[in-house]
Amino acid sequence: MNLRLRGLTHVFRLYRSTLLHVLQSTIYYSSWSLHAFTWTYVMPCEVKRRFVLLYGSQRGQAQAIAEELSDQAAEHGLVADLFCLSKKEKYNLEKETAPVVFIVSTTGDGEPPDNALSFVKTIKNKSLPRDYFAHLNYAVLALGDTNYANFCNCGKTIDGRLQELGAKHFYSTGYADDGVGLEIVIDPWIEGVWEAIKKSVAEMATPGQQDTDSARSLHTTDLTAAAGQENTRASGLDVGVASLTLKDKPAQASEVPKSTSEVEKGEPKPVVLEVSLTQSLPPLSESALNVPSLPPPFLNVSLEDAPAQELSGPVRLDHHQEVSISKTVQLTRDDAVKTAIMLELDISGKDMPYQPGDSFDVLCPNDASEVLKLIQTLRLEQQSHHRVQLELRKDTKKKAAQLPPYVPVGCTLLYLLTWCLEIRSVPKKAFLRALVECTSAAPEKRRLQELCSKQGTADYNRFIRDTSVCLLDLLLAFPSCHPPLSLLIEHLPKLQPRSYSAASSSQRHPGKLHFVFNIVQFPACPERLVARRGVCTGWLSSLVSPILQSDSAMQGPVETTVSASLPMIHVGLRPGNAFRLPSDLSVPMVMVGPGTGVAPFIGFLQQSPTAMQGPVETTVSASLPMIHVGLRPGNAFRLPSDLSVPMVMVGPGTGVAPFIGFLQQREKERVNHPDGCFGETWLFFGCRHKDRDFLFREELERFVDNGTLTCLKVSFSRDASEGAQSQSSPRYVQHNLLLHAKEVANILLKEKGYFYVCGDAKNMAKDVNDVLVDIIVAEMEVDKLEAMKTIANLREEKRYLQDIWS
Repeated sequence: MNLRLRGLTHVFRLYRSTLLHVLQSTIYYSSWSLHAFTWTYVMPCEVKRRFVLLYGSQRGQAQAIAEELSDQAAEHGLVADLFCLSKKEKYNLEKETAPVVFIVSTTGDGEPPDNALSFVKTIKNKSLPRDYFAHLNYAVLALGDTNYANFCNCGKTIDGRLQELGAKHFYSTGYADDGVGLEIVIDPWIEGVWEAIKKSVAEMATPGQQDTDSARSLHTTDLTAAAGQENTRASGLDVGVASLTLKDKPAQASEVPKSTSEVEKGEPKPVVLEVSLTQSLPPLSESALNVPSLPPPFLNVSLEDAPAQELSGPVRLDHHQEVSISKTVQLTRDDAVKTAIMLELDISGKDMPYQPGDSFDVLCPNDASEVLKLIQTLRLEQQSHHRVQLELRKDTKKKAAQLPPYVPVGCTLLYLLTWCLEIRSVPKKAFLRALVECTSAAPEKRRLQELCSKQGTADYNRFIRDTSVCLLDLLLAFPSCHPPLSLLIEHLPKLQPRSYSAASSSQRHPGKLHFVFNIVQFPACPERLVARRGVCTGWLSSLVSPILQSDSAMQGPVETTVSASLPMIHVGLRPGNAFRLPSDLSVPMVMVGPGTGVAPFIGFLQQSPTAMQGPVETTVSASLPMIHVGLRPGNAFRLPSDLSVPMVMVGPGTGVAPFIGFLQQREKERVNHPDGCFGETWLFFGCRHKDRDFLFREELERFVDNGTLTCLKVSFSRDASEGAQSQSSPRYVQHNLLLHAKEVANILLKEKGYFYVCGDAKNMAKDVNDVLVDIIVAEMEVDKLEAMKTIANLREEKRYLQDIWS
């Protein structure tokens, strides 16, 4: 819209400052002179202030937060240039004059995400001058987990290096802890960052770009047409300038009425005796709520009843390969608290050159029964085999919206929910906010608003985050909530592969790869009414159950005592059976037996060797399960390259897995270098019961007997409490470490050895670290701070290495 004002030179001179004051928030002038000038109307979005938003994300968490920030920017009169740190061709920090916000996660043993590695490497270049980023104003939001070492290390690395290169903070760094809830830090950090960005933009603007006071307060002032008219009347310049007004005030975080009774007046308020996932108590139930802004939808989804290729596995394999499971062994007795299974993968002919200590990913599907239940809850049973068609909404307000690349074109609904989306993920508050709009019952709507509100953070953590409630649980708990399929695809993250440690050495088992896992169990609870197993471990155990071998196949016979009365049955041999081995021992044979059809061939092969004197060629053709796996790059959890360097390994439970590979490798190296100098090897292992879940017992004892393992120290946590061993015996690995403090300190501090920890991050790894601090304090006679510095140096030197999980 152009408003041309001609012949008003005298009026303009008189009221020029007043006119500019009224209009400058919404217009700019392209030219003016004493005799003629032109005013051009510009919508507010065209003068929004700009900042740069960069993210580094391993599993999508940091990216999702960055995208949410980008979407919210418009509400605050800002425009975000959103880029992944790996896309260095799209941004240039060397010449950037706008504020820069970094949102980065940390992965592995304090490493940057894969898509931030190149950026971190670039800024670490020691040849860069000290004032390289002196022009840069920035802020950092770092994501991490205090259950792991090197908390938020990637964010700290970027922050520290930018400071060294002269860059300046415009806002304090946020350290969000996934161990207690990311939103505890993220929500207030985001709430405060907008004002900081605006202030930084104003301070960094060149004189020709300076915002005036009225423009600077644009985000808090509701300038209406009436206000514009009032200003122009006061100036005496009535030229219709009132039509040049701001849009309605941008939608911001909503305020919800104080209670359900205010939403539907006249309905009796239910009596709530106990707070739960679906019910709240005062003061929350009677509070006004601050809920997040509604995330902008960006997908149109349709289900087409058209022929679709029914896929049966992952299609985007990247670096993953399909391999067969050639052996499976249950390592624990049936009465053990947890069931541990070892799988052997046949990788012969595959390009998978792994080393002991390496980790690899397994691509797994969601549980089939959960997928079907979710489809039923969405009322899409009749369309489960229809093709899913995705397209971007043309009217979306989401910045940088794109179709999810992990959803194959033309896949079915069943495939989408089985292989593409993490349906077990804990819904974020933004997802809950979107579900509010899909809920019809007022009490349910109010409760979802509470759970996603700032005031309801404690309830969100207690009933959703801490109990690992997923979307299906929410839909069952709030039956009037019926989200469209598009909402699931927009908010559910990509189904992630699960990571496992190699439990073998390729020198000991050429063409094979072993790994170990416990079958994870999630018992039922009030928020989750059905017991579940881990997504991957449950799937793997179901996959291999037909070929599961007894523990005796790998570790010798396990003695069990059954005190109950055994049931009796009547059996009889069937006469005249010709299904027998050839009487001529030299005759070759081929056996075909998928599934339980392999049963008689087990008997054939178990036939006494004394009865079968000649060579026999045998082939068992059974349908072996197949899975997709891929090695994880950049692993530092490796054996010392110097064979003479000693090492201490701490691995309770399945945490012993990588150390089995270490010791198999070291055993082979001792054979290949009989005159070599080998450092001491100590292993601290722990389990509940000596006779139920002592994993790899015979193999570990063999390592001790042949000198591969110098010392094996084992703790049994439940045997002590049940009187099976002395009460003074160490219950946990950290107790055993304390008992051998002098030897451990000597290996680490005097002999420059390595210290490895594998297993649970939440408790064990922290306890081991605390004990190591105590050992250094006692043996070096230093204070705790100095001991912690020593441990930090061990980590820096890559001599204190962890492979841990929560």
